[in-house]
Amino acid sequence: MLITFKSKAAADILMYEIHAKRLLDLLGKDVKRGIITAAETGTAIQKLEAEIEAEHRREHEAEEQARRQAQEQGLDEKEVEEEMARHAAKNVKFSARAYPLLEMLRAAHAQGRDVMWGV
Repeated sequence: MLITFKSKAAADILMYEIHAKRLLDLLGKDVKRGIITAAETGTAIQKLEAEIEAEHRREHEAEEQARRQAQEQGLDEKEVEEEMARHAAKNVKFSARAYPLLEMLRAAHAQGRDVMWGV
């Protein structure tokens, strides 16, 4: 199922419900229908940016651990890089999924507008 985020500050955003749910859970909102008021946009932006930063830290730590394990297994640097590239190609990052909504929230915050979905 698709969720359509709407705001008078930006173009509509379509997102699969499964991906929208993670973002909205982080913001404490229901995935079926809701609103992020103009007053809430600043806090919502901060929460999404903090989660993106946390994701980057977790990815960096996982990469470092994978490098150490690969070196212990005797793989050379090229093989390690190839394996990491294969893994990265399979996964869409949280930041990539969050970016359109984050940009909408920034525009809504700047213009004092709400963001709604399920209406």
